[in-house]
Amino acid sequence: MTEPAYPVDEVRDDLIPLADYLDPEFAALEARNLWPKVWQQACRLEEIEEIGQFVVYEILTESIIVVRTGEGEADVAAMHNVCPHRGTLLVEGTGHVREFLCPFHGWRFGLDGANIEVVDPADWGKCLKPGETDLKHIQVGMWGGWVWINLDPDCQPLMEFLEPMASRCALHEFDKLRLAWYKTTTVEANWKTTMEAFMEFYHVQTTHRQMLTYTRDYSTSRGMGRHGWMSYEFATGLPLGRSERLDPQEVGDFREYLYEYGKQFKHDLASMQTERGYQAIQKLRELPADTPPEDVLAKWGENIYTAAIESGAGWPEGITPEYMAESGFDWAVFPNTVFLHPAVESVLWYRFRPHPDDFEKTIMDTYSLERFAPGEQPAWEHQVFARPEDGDYPLIYQQDFVNIPRVQKGMRSSGFAAARTNPMQERAIANFHRRLREFLIDPHAGDNLMAEDRLPPPGERNGDLDPTIDRVVEFSRKPGPQ
Repeated sequence: MTEPAYPVDEVRDDLIPLADYLDPEFAALEARNLWPKVWQQACRLEEIEEIGQFVVYEILTESIIVVRTGEGEADVAAMHNVCPHRGTLLVEGTGHVREFLCPFHGWRFGLDGANIEVVDPADWGKCLKPGETDLKHIQVGMWGGWVWINLDPDCQPLMEFLEPMASRCALHEFDKLRLAWYKTTTVEANWKTTMEAFMEFYHVQTTHRQMLTYTRDYSTSRGMGRHGWMSYEFATGLPLGRSERLDPQEVGDFREYLYEYGKQFKHDLASMQTERGYQAIQKLRELPADTPPEDVLAKWGENIYTAAIESGAGWPEGITPEYMAESGFDWAVFPNTVFLHPAVESVLWYRFRPHPDDFEKTIMDTYSLERFAPGEQPAWEHQVFARPEDGDYPLIYQQDFVNIPRVQKGMRSSGFAAARTNPMQERAIANFHRRLREFLIDPHAGDNLMAEDRLPPPGERNGDLDPTIDRVVEFSRKPGPQ
């Protein structure tokens, strides 16, 4: 058997080979063995609410039509966006049609892709066989309010593919969220370089240092099958409080942390907090200044819940502190999706795609999703910016956009041998690269993987950590404590 060009065991918890980011042959292998065979989120269901509404999803050279074909929730089709006559792209962007018309020679197709008309069909005689003039369908599925597509007819079923993430986020009701805003830009870095800036919190202590006034930022992460789970090293996963990295400072009023949190998320992130959530923080001023932290947090949660119910937006059932700790703070869904969901009613969602003309560029989509009261969803438009600096991204995104291209350029230095990932706080990145290389060799090799055990912090371990051991296990092996 031929040895793989990029062996899985070259990846360690503390080391990622540079080929994954810089080698054009690695990018070409992704184009052949990853993108045509993996599930990808194509669009929000709300983008195709009405029959005939469509979104074109593009990944490298592939162009896919995602269209609503009927009134049922599952009445969605995904088809290659190409006329079977001469290869003309049928549609671009988004739109609303009764049928698809080829703009070149006028061939027509129903919303289900079936051919309605071939102009002058007698010219072909008996050459055209049944089905040859229809649009070609691909796999399609729905989860979390998203439409997912896969070009591989032999792929793993979507809901199996999404495990164990889907089970651990099942109560969040992502399908009831709606778009608050949606932005796309091109970043000067490989798609993995870009994505990994949003797969760890280790960088917060430097890149987003202003957040340390209210964030106890020491984090943890681990592999969840093919996916990655990131959170903070506290029982609830909620990191509110002054970072231990800062000089100690007596804060008698715990509410101050929440006031600062609310202000920065409102202005510097513009996501992960609804206006209701912001006002719920302001209502904490009704409490005495010396209210114990646990009572402040309980009242904050009560205010958010009450405001959501009274507004008509509703709130998911069964959300407890224990569930939130298990669900985590941040997920990386293999291969190219990341979302942050601790606010429950406001989720920040990302998608990262390789640029079709340059594997050292990323098409980055950012979605802010909220749980709105009926009739309260604002009008939104998909904003597209050639460069991040052309857009109106708030401060926290700007800080990330400064670093990401510098990482891509710096990796090309002859003085840089490999990425040395943090085995605790960035281990989800190492797991991603193991699973990516595994998928490039065999797309079904990781079908039965599940969660790895959560690592204790360095001061609580017995002995040193061996970074060469892959701790993500298969279903057939009984896992340890989670």
